[in-house]
Amino acid sequence: MGKTREEKINDYIQQDPFAQFLGAKVEVLGPGHSRVTLTINDDMVNFHGITHGGVVFSLGDMAFAAASNSCGQMAVALNVGMNFLKATRSGDRLIAEAIEQSQSGPTALYDISIKNDRTGEIVAKSQDLVYRKKEWFVPNNEVN
Repeated sequence: MGKTREEKINDYIQQDPFAQFLGAKVEVLGPGHSRVTLTINDDMVNFHGITHGGVVFSLGDMAFAAASNSCGQMAVALNVGMNFLKATRSGDRLIAEAIEQSQSGPTALYDISIKNDRTGEIVAKSQDLVYRKKEWFVPNNEVN
């Protein structure tokens, strides 16, 4: 028996080359929701010895991308704004969670929280806007 539609969507999203390069893992994926983890290593810190903002931003963006594409429809970011709240360091494990807040036509708003797994503290927050194209990478009418 073939894979379910949800398994095909998950397989597609798990193939993200940049996420693989960083070592990020999509651990939870469901309609309008995702959780992505990343353990910070020595190559991900800046000259202050703290996690580079670009790494934190990328992790949040990966969670946003997974959640907004979780129904098999191609979605692309329209706006992403990140607030950095706490510093992290090499060895810290970060957890980014994206949750759809509202949808109107082809756009949807997502809330993204990034936490330090060790302390439970929120290290970054963002609200991101996505545009859903009229293209499907796993068609919604596909029969298993």
